[in-house]
Amino acid sequence: MALTLAQRNQLRKRAAQEAAAAAPAASMAGATSYELQLAELHQHRHRLKQIQSTEGKIELKRQLVPQYAPYIDGVLSAGVGAQDEVLSTLMIWRFDIADWAGALAIARYVLQHGLAMPDRFARTPGTLIAEEIAEAALKALKLDQPFELAVLEQAEELTREQDMPDEVRAKLHLAIGRCHLTAADVHAKAVEAGQNVEAERFHVEGHVQTAHSHVLRAIELHENCGGKKDLERATRLLKKHAPAPAEA
Repeated sequence: MALTLAQRNQLRKRAAQEAAAAAPAASMAGATSYELQLAELHQHRHRLKQIQSTEGKIELKRQLVPQYAPYIDGVLSAGVGAQDEVLSTLMIWRFDIADWAGALAIARYVLQHGLAMPDRFARTPGTLIAEEIAEAALKALKLDQPFELAVLEQAEELTREQDMPDEVRAKLHLAIGRCHLTAADVHAKAVEAGQNVEAERFHVEGHVQTAHSHVLRAIELHENCGGKKDLERATRLLKKHAPAPAEA
């Protein structure tokens, strides 16, 4: 049953109080709000196990995730880093439903306080955050669908100091590079159409240069990351859109 606005506010406040009182690196176990949410999470995970379709699971998660928002908001606003299975699981669920802003808000807290993932997850938090976003972006770009560059850049900033397999970090750099190449194409079309040419050419150069550095870094990390054609394309575009030499 959906909570009323008053009940949601009460849950958020109680979660904030209990999260603030829990010792860093300890556990939220025993806190009333946490135990209630954990019990609900176990029930929802059981429902998810009854669904075979990945799309069906995602749709159910999309319906369930908002129910945890008051608890999540409370913990994020006042928590000091106690281990929290509800929080880490909901980060994954928000990734699954493409709630990038919501997932990254939890991700920042998880990494800042060194929270562990539940035992059923094999990847470390940093690896999981980088890979989930990189793979979602690469899939979208492959289908000619947009993906927000800011999400990729935030993921890279958050996980920059995290230990992870080189192949995973390469995916993230490749995704950023391809996203910049897509942005460069948009501005290049404006140049060809004669729209605000100087400004648009400036944007093309910036995106292509950034794309080149990210794709090159991806290949350095993992030679078979699939970025060689992207690097060739970025190199061609750099030459094509290089500023004309000044006349003597």
